[in-house]
Amino acid sequence: MSQLENIQAEYEKFPEIFESIIISTVSAEAIPNASYAPFVMDDAKNIYIYVSGLSTHTKNLYANPHVSVLFIEDEAKSHLIFARRRLSFDCTATLIERETDNWNQIVEQFQGRFGEIVEVLRGLSDFRIFRLTPSEGRFVVGFGAAYQISGDNLHQIVQITGDTDKKQG
Repeated sequence: MSQLENIQAEYEKFPEIFESIIISTVSAEAIPNASYAPFVMDDAKNIYIYVSGLSTHTKNLYANPHVSVLFIEDEAKSHLIFARRRLSFDCTATLIERETDNWNQIVEQFQGRFGEIVEVLRGLSDFRIFRLTPSEGRFVVGFGAAYQISGDNLHQIVQITGDTDKKQG
């Protein structure tokens, strides 16, 4: 296996080691907010979060559907704090309507992953499910080892080089 193939395989598995993601949202007044949320992901790399309508990040998603998500290596497992492995996606949030077939299917995925707490959340009317659809991303595995992910093919990484950056402007 080539180095690129190894990193490609690592990229595909990387989100599986996490139960929650860091999310960055922006309010209608352009005030940023960093938070986190447990998630499930589908085969197309759509990320689903189940969040309280009372939270700042949920209010922000209603006001501005642009969200950035971050999966980042645990500090305790990192060999070098300045080069933690991380995966980020720029996404657009879409509310999944309650009690639809799609909503029920996603809630079942949450329950399968997180257990009985989801049954409690299911009964709370303020909890919402958002689908975060990635448009692009970046997978960083160390110094000089960053890979672009395009919305055209979220399953394919492309190494970012000095030449790549010059072409992009």
